[in-house]
Amino acid sequence: MESKTQLTEEEWRARLTPEQYEVLRRKGTERAFTGALWNEHADGIYRCAGCSAELFRSDTKFDSGSGWPSFFEPTTLDSVVTEVDTSYGMTRTEVMCATCGGHLGHVFDDGPAPTGLRYCINSCALDLERTT
Repeated sequence: MESKTQLTEEEWRARLTPEQYEVLRRKGTERAFTGALWNEHADGIYRCAGCSAELFRSDTKFDSGSGWPSFFEPTTLDSVVTEVDTSYGMTRTEVMCATCGGHLGHVFDDGPAPTGLRYCINSCALDLERTT
């Protein structure tokens, strides 16, 4: 993956909160049901907290019961990139921002129609641009 936004680690630390840095740059995760956006229902555009790239829209968000914001598809197929993640003794599909390479969360094949996918995304990796 070639990032369009490339910053030094010092620049990322200055731009992001400590929690955002841990998730976006170090592939951490926030605890379920603790993020600011997991239970958000406002209309809007969900952008990468690292680079402001548009990632998801509120009309694709659904309540998965997982405690993280969940979406059934990104804004465009080019908005995010994925790769295999074998950390913690599991095999999952990691989701990253296509613009800055920031870790967003994981995608699973247990979501609703029409895609059957569940993009399980950390709240702190997102900024909501409200449209209402």
